[in-house]
Amino acid sequence: MVTVSGGHVPVMLSQVLDVLQPRDNGIYVDATFGGGGYSRALLEAANCTVVAIDRDPQAIERGKSLLAEYPDRLVLVEGRFSQMKSLLEPLGFSQVDGVTFDVGVSSFQVDDAARGFSFQMDGPLDMRMEGAASSGLSAADVVNGLDQKDLAALIYIFGEERQSRAIARAIVEARLEKPLMRTGELAEIISGVVHQKPGRKNIHPATRTFQALRIYVNGELDELAQGLSAAENILGEGGHIAIVYFHSLEDRIVKRFLRQRCGKTPQGSRHMPQDAGNQIAPSFVEVRHKALRPGDDEVELNPRARSARLRAARRTGAPPWPIDAGGMAFPRYSVEGRMLS
Repeated sequence: MVTVSGGHVPVMLSQVLDVLQPRDNGIYVDATFGGGGYSRALLEAANCTVVAIDRDPQAIERGKSLLAEYPDRLVLVEGRFSQMKSLLEPLGFSQVDGVTFDVGVSSFQVDDAARGFSFQMDGPLDMRMEGAASSGLSAADVVNGLDQKDLAALIYIFGEERQSRAIARAIVEARLEKPLMRTGELAEIISGVVHQKPGRKNIHPATRTFQALRIYVNGELDELAQGLSAAENILGEGGHIAIVYFHSLEDRIVKRFLRQRCGKTPQGSRHMPQDAGNQIAPSFVEVRHKALRPGDDEVELNPRARSARLRAARRTGAPPWPIDAGGMAFPRYSVEGRMLS
């Protein structure tokens, strides 16, 4: 098992390598660099080039030690993977042999209380993957700014939290006294509303609400849908895509994208005729019909892998689909000028 700095262990690494099949002189994209586990494994597996992307400047800074080991074969790029094509082409990479995603928050972000992702460690209520210096909304902006109805909708849609209305009501009541600025106080408020169920003691009451806020603050679902399309556009024929993800919202997007691109369930969208998908050649071939799961041994060694799933496909020689042909996996909701999807 590969372990990188900080004790970070890349999830389902052997399965990802089996999908990507790294070879000498190949070019591979690690779309979510994080701790660099996938990048290191690819660089060690073959005499290849790895382009590593991350929107978190701290991840790029951590990557400098790996860059020092592989100065001629590793390229670090700060940015969002949804912009993969525009990020890579100016660097001379118009086509690549493989792309891997490890979607969601990294263990480095969760384990740093100052980043505001954790409900188990008190810190500023932030959750922005680009860091506090970025201009986007923080989690504190969201919990203190949205009205009760919109806050409940956000928690229900992105957190799949059945008690979203009660949580939103408790948050609004608490912020009348003072703004909520710390993760600890928000987690305490939620724990007063959501009680752990028998047999689910390992799931903190605030888990789903914190997930919802993180996804919304970082636009993660739109980012994932656009990132998959970006990978489709930059993968060469025979190239592989491997997507590791952790919850059902991501699964819907990944599964729908691959099924459509593989020609399994062609569908139109509200922007296209219903039968338009039938006229587009499949841009991917399914590698496996079902998502792969981590083995028991990996889960025992790395509990974070417990909910992980991996889906994969191989690029055909057909042109990439128009992005609207994939559609979005969720209805879209407007909340104070920002779209919920």
